[in-house]
Amino acid sequence: MPLTGPVMKRSAFCARAAGRCIAFAALFFAAPLLPLRADVFSFRADSMAGGRASGREITILQGNAEVRSDTILLRADRIEIQGTDNQFIDCIGHVSGIEEEKEIIFQTDRLRYDRRLKIARLEGDSSLEDKRNQIVVRGRYIEYDDREEITIFQIAVRLFKDDMVCRSDYAVYRRREKLLELSGFPVVYKKSDEFRADRIRVDLDSDDVFMEGAVTGSIQD
Repeated sequence: MPLTGPVMKRSAFCARAAGRCIAFAALFFAAPLLPLRADVFSFRADSMAGGRASGREITILQGNAEVRSDTILLRADRIEIQGTDNQFIDCIGHVSGIEEEKEIIFQTDRLRYDRRLKIARLEGDSSLEDKRNQIVVRGRYIEYDDREEITIFQIAVRLFKDDMVCRSDYAVYRRREKLLELSGFPVVYKKSDEFRADRIRVDLDSDDVFMEGAVTGSIQD
């Protein structure tokens, strides 16, 4: 029997409301999200929640969360995306990532990434591997500047390259120049040799060591 009167109006209203709900859900859960300038940005996770209220734009990804921003791929237990144009990404729990073009791999407890400045900050037990230059560096705090290709390491820093091990409280890795600058009780071990100084610079291309201030060392023939 055909619908008439109030029943037909209620049905039409429900159909329009359902259509709006479906359209909203498709927009909210779609990937990729709106890009930051020309940056490619997409995500996936087991579940998602969030809102776009003025001054509090946030998207929360839970469970096997993954975000791809330009050439950087990030994975974590939980990822929060905030800010205008999804500028800030906060990764928490079993964080791992890769800068694909430069072949840089990192792992940490927590990572904060600024998509506009292209700067990642790693906190907790953290490691960064530069596969192209064959080095692995560990520390409790790492700041990686993707644009300048400069990385700062702090607290219990350890660098491993072939048969060389470097230790310090603070280190700056200049990737373009393949230079490592160590300070804060730095020491370098090369096979059976040991070098200590106030400041140590290592040419990671030649493995040459340059030392300044209170230099000591031991070399075994």
